[in-house]
Amino acid sequence: MSHVLAIPDTVPGPRPRWAGLPEILSMRRDYLGHMKRLQQRYGDVVHQRLLGLDDYNFFHPAQVRELLIASHDGMIRWERATQVFADAHGQSVLVAEGPAWQRQRKLLQPGFSPQRVQGFVPLMVAASRQALDRAAPAAGDPADIDFEQLMTLLTMDVILRTLFSADGATPSAASEEAAWAVHELGRVAMGEMYVPVSAPLWAPWKRGKRLALRSLDALIRGHIARRRAVRAAMRGADAPPEDLLALLMSLRDEDGRELGDTALRDECMTAFLAGHETSAAALTWLGWCLAAHPDAQRQAIEEVDGVLSGRVPEAADLTRLPWLSLCIKESLRLHPPAPALFSRQAATELRIGGLTLRPGAMLRITPGVMQRDPRWFEEPDAFRPERFDPACGHPEIPRGAWMPFGAGPRVCLGSHFALTEITLVAAMLLQRFRLAPVPGAAPPEPVLNITLRPKQPLQLRLLPR
Repeated sequence: MSHVLAIPDTVPGPRPRWAGLPEILSMRRDYLGHMKRLQQRYGDVVHQRLLGLDDYNFFHPAQVRELLIASHDGMIRWERATQVFADAHGQSVLVAEGPAWQRQRKLLQPGFSPQRVQGFVPLMVAASRQALDRAAPAAGDPADIDFEQLMTLLTMDVILRTLFSADGATPSAASEEAAWAVHELGRVAMGEMYVPVSAPLWAPWKRGKRLALRSLDALIRGHIARRRAVRAAMRGADAPPEDLLALLMSLRDEDGRELGDTALRDECMTAFLAGHETSAAALTWLGWCLAAHPDAQRQAIEEVDGVLSGRVPEAADLTRLPWLSLCIKESLRLHPPAPALFSRQAATELRIGGLTLRPGAMLRITPGVMQRDPRWFEEPDAFRPERFDPACGHPEIPRGAWMPFGAGPRVCLGSHFALTEITLVAAMLLQRFRLAPVPGAAPPEPVLNITLRPKQPLQLRLLPR
């Protein structure tokens, strides 16, 4: 199968009508379904005319790499998306563009280096142990639990420990409120993407968003204020915690100035939201994939038992669990936490595969469609972890066909953190339990609200080992 795509001079797509409102409404109802239908009907490069904008969708790995890597400097984030995200993230590295983004990315990179992440492994292990202790059924009996909530609160504990050195070992009303706030912001943001301007925050129907922003802002600013107070009281007497907040507070710009409270708040908010929500989604879907495929789960359990022999995992063990890593990779293929909204706008004239894109053109990439393309993945809807093992005989998967963390200069800053966390949590989970679907329950239905989650909270049966 050729991995090269020639783009025709005239890009196919739906006939423009009513300023593209039918397409916008279809995207709002079922974004991933709409994009899949576009690709199936029109091919790998599809043009839509939406509210006066030329909107190009790219579904071929060759063009995706060209867009995100070779043409990166000629693009900016879609303006509407940055407006929506800025409501929660402020001007963090997620939202910033140009020199400001380059400066912030360079400053933050050391905080997510493999060496730094390795230092967080004991915190991840502690959070996992306490969450799984709480989840253990009484008297060793099987129990049906809200697995999604378990993973959501566990990953929140991890990010609170690694970001603020806060112990979220016991779920509280505050942590449950924060979990609700994260979900609410994603749900509201998904709808706001499809209107030119958001209603003011004081509008009566924005009450949920107001409460969510207020809750998360109080959480983040409260931790920053407490850390500043502790530092002032200590006056250098003791070493500060080696967490991400300490790293952020140690950063200095070109003039030697430290980050102000607003800049600290923005970067902490992005680390909190991105570091918690995407890992929770990934672990939720991994739990379902393993529960629904007992043979793959059995092989993962045998591997974990053989490598760990009952002890807690360490950083050095991560590379010694190849089958579990393949299961994680396949789960991320089927259910990427961020399956869409990799939207850019051309800032200058761009040439992609021979196609000329004018400034202002919208460029969309949808990993959730690409990662189920039968040209690159045999039996694309099946859970087959071995497909990523070069020795299994599966056809070569082209670079760019699997990209749950993005690609190019704006690849997810926390990808190593996420994979480390997911692997550790999964290993400790499988040490204690076998997972099974709840008898009679329907398979979870994915729904996109910025991240991909089950439409209904995922219930799984835990069987103590």
